Amino acid sequence: MLSRDGHRVLMASEGATALDMARRWLPDAVLLDVSLLGPMTGLDVCRALRADPATAGIAILMLSGWAFESDVAAGHAAGADGYLAKPFGNAELRTRVQELIDRTPAHSDDPRTEVR
Repeated sequence: MLSRDGHRVLMASEGATALDMARRWLPDAVLLDVSLLGPMTGLDVCRALRADPATAGIAILMLSGWAFESDVAAGHAAGADGYLAKPFGNAELRTRVQELIDRTPAHSDDPRTEVR
């Protein structure tokens, strides 16, 4: 869906791979599922991205089936810019991704951005 909207999308199902990809490609936005495969959760990846000066400014949207207030708070505490609970619709995802990208100063004028 995001590819059809003109975004370049790369995917990883495992936390360490997602972190490596983000460090290599420096995307405009990262969508992280809290429950990634492997020893690193999405929260771990989020914290690692925020701790690295090269990736600290990347917009991060956490996605999760966990929607309790404490889950959302944990996502924000890890450094996420937004938290979207499953299930969600395509329109809501598109809106949230675009809002995050638009808030990123370095890319606010670029209509075609990368999402990973």
